[in-house]
Amino acid sequence: MTKYWIGVVGAKHAQIGKDRGFCAFSHGKKQAVSRLNPGDRFAYYSPREGYKEGAVVQAIVALGTVLEGAPFEVDFDGQPGWVRPANTNIFARVAIKPLLGELSFVSNPKYWGMAFRRSLFEVSAEDFAVIKTAYGEA
Repeated sequence: MTKYWIGVVGAKHAQIGKDRGFCAFSHGKKQAVSRLNPGDRFAYYSPREGYKEGAVVQAIVALGTVLEGAPFEVDFDGQPGWVRPANTNIFARVAIKPLLGELSFVSNPKYWGMAFRRSLFEVSAEDFAVIKTAYGEA
């Protein structure tokens, strides 16, 4: 059964994953990437361009699908990290603020940032559909 996830990463790291054909979460922790299974869908939310640095982004920057294959370790932007094979099939920026009222995991839009304090979290199929629709994906 497909699960849906949001990973919080810098936009730069989302691009590296797309370019290299993998996904990574929680600063490359094996435990995080091991939670996902082949066929699971994920969206990357980026608060900034880099990790706690760079320009403010506050957008969903990519959608992807986990592919077959076990987690493996790579040099990820100068640091070791665990990743999984993935196809990041859509890479664009969709501002998060217009979606806040439609996402069930955002309990109070005034304090919406609290929902994204977790590095990786599962969301409902309905919430993922809101994000996909914002991208124009059916």
